[in-house]
Amino acid sequence: MGFVLYESGEHSCIAYNDLVRGDDGVQANQFLIKHGTHSALIDPGGSLLYTPLMLALGRNVRPHQIDMILCSHQDPDVIGSVDKWLLYTQAKVVCSRLWGRFVPHLVPHYMENAGSERYLLVEDEGARIPLGDADVLALPAHFMHSVGNLSFYDETSRILFPGDICSGLVASGRAYGFVEDFEAYRPCMEGFHRRYMASNRVVRFWVDMVRELNPAMIVPQHGMPFRGDAQIALLDWLQRLECGVDLMKQEHYRPQVIRSVVPGLR
Repeated sequence: MGFVLYESGEHSCIAYNDLVRGDDGVQANQFLIKHGTHSALIDPGGSLLYTPLMLALGRNVRPHQIDMILCSHQDPDVIGSVDKWLLYTQAKVVCSRLWGRFVPHLVPHYMENAGSERYLLVEDEGARIPLGDADVLALPAHFMHSVGNLSFYDETSRILFPGDICSGLVASGRAYGFVEDFEAYRPCMEGFHRRYMASNRVVRFWVDMVRELNPAMIVPQHGMPFRGDAQIALLDWLQRLECGVDLMKQEHYRPQVIRSVVPGLR
């Protein structure tokens, strides 16, 4: 059963969470935007998730009729199942132009109807993506986990889907719901953001863009969604966050400090 984030008239946004089996992979959320007879799926995941997601989607939409697969970046937990979506649906894959040459490496060469005509490639500045008579914005989020990263903003519901940005690493089986106490939730976000976001400079650019949009909620690929006071606290924290290259020193780049041994052949 999906978690309904928004539903009004012919427009709805639904989150699917905790479909990963046990410790088989990182917990990840998938999202469906449905507008009348049109629909888009955001970050559908890898092969591990394809069958459970197809079964979950069946309650809300006919999966083979999905119009678009929106991909925030190129990681396996985002787009590893792209070959199956190209094979079993007529959906077009929307991703950064930077990854348009690489995502096809996940698709067997013998597949028909899986060429460039199935890809909609987004330039660095972003794009407006029509979904019937509604629009989804592909927003620049470059160097925030990926050098060609996108966030997606549904103008009708005013929901921002930021991909890995704002993610929390939560245990499998945790009930899905909005963060109420940001400070209590923050520890599951901190290590991830310090390592995977490139620098405070790009984080501040992204936060300023988000504040200009003023979304009703922020719903990341991992962990729980945000709204209200927790969302305000989230953006304040991100704006001050030192991360990525901000934390690097020469001592992190010295061969003599390597001590651990990876088991291998002798």
